[in-house]
Amino acid sequence: MTRHRALRPTSLARSALPVATAAVIAVALVGCGAVGVPGSTSPDSPVANSPGSSPSPSSSPSSDVPSAGDAWGIAAPGEVLAQGTVLQQGEAPPQLCLGAVAESYPPQCSGSELLGWDWLAVEQSETASGVTWGSYAVQGTWDGTAFTRTGDPIPLSLYDPLADIDPRMDPANPGIGEQAELERLQVELFEADERMLTSSVFNGYLFVTVVYDDGTLQERYDRQYGPDLIAVQSALRPVS
Repeated sequence: MTRHRALRPTSLARSALPVATAAVIAVALVGCGAVGVPGSTSPDSPVANSPGSSPSPSSSPSSDVPSAGDAWGIAAPGEVLAQGTVLQQGEAPPQLCLGAVAESYPPQCSGSELLGWDWLAVEQSETASGVTWGSYAVQGTWDGTAFTRTGDPIPLSLYDPLADIDPRMDPANPGIGEQAELERLQVELFEADERMLTSSVFNGYLFVTVVYDDGTLQERYDRQYGPDLIAVQSALRPVS
């Protein structure tokens, strides 16, 4: 199962979508850009969507390394590539949404501010009810809070990236987690970490996608829960 961070309600979202009454109630969401497992929006073996108890005593918080929320402010040292939905509501700044997008019309999503964006310079955008949006591959820089465009955006419908498969997906390189343990851990982290974009249980790992991690968050999870259990992935990928 792939979990997506629930969208924060806005005035438009409240009028267009029913408000979920609990963090684990499923809403009609579609992942855009960032996914828990590269190359697939859902793992081969779906996981039951039911909360459980805390994983183990080893999951007690560690105070000397940041949480996923703290890691939100980690800047990328060079240019990175983003694949996601760009959305602008009225006169508000454009947002780059790397997580879930609500299947409403117009769509709804929550993301980071996108600087240097010009709708007149891109193709395949739509506008409805004061909202303009489109799905793009965008090259730029990430300062930990905002994304600044540096390259020409490419509509995702025309973008053909090279396969970038996480080696931890290889069946020959499984993690050590049991499915029930990973399910419980998935719920725990999903409810605790605001900035987590998606999470998926696959190949003995809990894959966790955040906007960007330079290894800091991976270190935190390895120290808190043990190695080969949680696999952190960055939605923003370095430009090679």
